Amino acid sequence: MTTNNAITALADEIAIYRRAMHENPGTAYEEFFASDLVAEKLSSWGIPFERGLGKTGIVATITGQTNTSGKSIGLRADMDALDIMEETNKPHISKIPGKMHGCGHDGHTAMLLGAAKYLNDTRNFDGRVHLIFQPAEEGAKGAHAMIAEGLFERFPCDEIYGLHNWPEMPRGTFGIRPGPIMASSDKFEMTITGKGGHAAMPHKTIDPLVIAAQIVTVLQSLITRTVDPIDTAVISVTNFNAGTGANNVIPDTAALSGTLRTFNPDTREHLKTQIETVARGIAGSFGATLAYQFTYGLDTTINDPKAAQFCAGIAASLVGADKVNANVEPCMGGEDFGAMLEKVRGAYIWMGQGEPSTPASPHNRGLHNPGYDFNDSVIAQGIEYWTKIAEAALPLK
Repeated sequence: MTTNNAITALADEIAIYRRAMHENPGTAYEEFFASDLVAEKLSSWGIPFERGLGKTGIVATITGQTNTSGKSIGLRADMDALDIMEETNKPHISKIPGKMHGCGHDGHTAMLLGAAKYLNDTRNFDGRVHLIFQPAEEGAKGAHAMIAEGLFERFPCDEIYGLHNWPEMPRGTFGIRPGPIMASSDKFEMTITGKGGHAAMPHKTIDPLVIAAQIVTVLQSLITRTVDPIDTAVISVTNFNAGTGANNVIPDTAALSGTLRTFNPDTREHLKTQIETVARGIAGSFGATLAYQFTYGLDTTINDPKAAQFCAGIAASLVGADKVNANVEPCMGGEDFGAMLEKVRGAYIWMGQGEPSTPASPHNRGLHNPGYDFNDSVIAQGIEYWTKIAEAALPLK
């Protein structure tokens, strides 16, 4: 529970900003409302910031009462929404059809904004805090864009920290682990070109549907037969497109696409190669050709062990050690904060927001669900988590 009265009072104001962002969602690199709101509040509070990293991104910098250590840390929140039609009846429902904050990034941005105000008012630390408001986390590589535009050269960080709400965990709990916590997320696409013809005379064709179906089936055995059982990976074919719509025509081509998720970079490379090798082998054995493309997406989010332990301790100071799972099971979902952790040591934590006693609550809906909503009752806790991270990582002498 939050015991800091100043933060408790601040949380009500921050909830208003959170709901305003929810009503005005922006997807990748179009987070104009959120970016403008953050800039407006930072300006009114006298906090210096720079705009334009990753188009809509903002980095604010607060210097502590002293800066004898010369140390800086980064605190990161994502701002983007999703292409989802919201299905709720809450007062602050999205005003933009087909777009909604279905992952809680409105809450993340609001909590970091609240932390900015508190840290600027108190400055109870030695060093600098860079508050990173990032665009385009949902698969569009906003973290990569900010890094490419000089994020860590312009705002050097000795450590960096990220946070995400987690509906599957009850409000008042945290989850973290050393090492991989979120998976890499990559995409593969392939087109099998055979020889179309009359469905009544399949012997005169090279049927791409049959070939594609075999590829889908065999891909499911790659993990069980080529990856160490104690490792974890997922191959999912999510699209299978073929046919003219006629029931008497075998088409010339069939297209497959899907995703590869891994925690281990070596496993990632192994399966990238194996998917293509298997697909080409099957297509070739039938006399068909294969066009294959693999696109690297998000990197594995890998927590530094010491940083994870540090974050677990901060969380325990808020909710008690018994409410912090310091070895939580990792998730196969992707998170582009992994790109930042490749450059700077740090950790990424999950903060519970579920309401088990109220099963119908939108705070229990899974991330990316049209009925989801961020739980405003955790705003104070999130602000205090950020402020304690800053004050403990940059202690006054």
